[in-house]
Amino acid sequence: MAENTLGTELAQVQQIYDVVTEFMVNYSFQILGALIIFLLGLWLAGKASSLVEKQLQKHGIDITLSTFVTHLVRLLVIIMISIIALGKLGISVTPMVAAIGAASLGAGLAVQGMLSNYAAGITIIVTRPFVVGNTISINNITGQVKDIKLGMTYLTNEEGELISIPNKHILGEVLHNSFANKLVELHFNIDYQTDPTTVINLINDILAQHSQVDKSCPLQVGINGFNSTGLDIGVRYWIPTNSYFQGKYQINLQLWQALTNAGIKIPNPIRQLYMHNSNID
Repeated sequence: MAENTLGTELAQVQQIYDVVTEFMVNYSFQILGALIIFLLGLWLAGKASSLVEKQLQKHGIDITLSTFVTHLVRLLVIIMISIIALGKLGISVTPMVAAIGAASLGAGLAVQGMLSNYAAGITIIVTRPFVVGNTISINNITGQVKDIKLGMTYLTNEEGELISIPNKHILGEVLHNSFANKLVELHFNIDYQTDPTTVINLINDILAQHSQVDKSCPLQVGINGFNSTGLDIGVRYWIPTNSYFQGKYQINLQLWQALTNAGIKIPNPIRQLYMHNSNID
């Protein structure tokens, strides 16, 4: 009984050996050719992606877009070489391509929002409506651009908050780009008896001496309007976004101290109430 079992097992091993040997004899050249084609394809994919990357860097294309394009080129080359290698083995790729196409359609519908973010990100990187370091305002959100990815744009503010905006919500919207600075607007009243020229010169001197005020942008100080309280003085200047509130508060304090030292008063509206007593005898 034991001898019969051992003989059966040896026969099975011999059968497996014969099948493997026959397969290697019949298909060894196809397997070797497919392996050589695949390895050659990997080398070619690396060379192609490196060449594309050098050309993009030569023309000053954004690093994010360059990385995306080079990876895409490498992936496409590997896919094409894999199809050729499978064909060398005698494997038909037509059903596989059809299955991949159907799966890609379903996946595309499932990740439609993500793909729209990627498409918008590529458009932003190519057209460059803003770059890292610019200050942008969109949909009532303002911040300094920290990073631009294919799917997201990241902003930061003076408080250190990180604001993530999907790129599809940026493309096609009204976008304000003030580059590295942010505008400060200030209004206050002075008496009609006060010489406005003195006040304007005083404010200009303070702004010109303050280190955080951007001198490349013109300072705008003048009479903004007239009202029942006095002359409305308007002040406009630019401060780096990363120190916006700090610089603004410092300048406001200096303006107040300078106006007070110069004896210039800011008038306040005064209301007088009259009480009428109808029960007078």
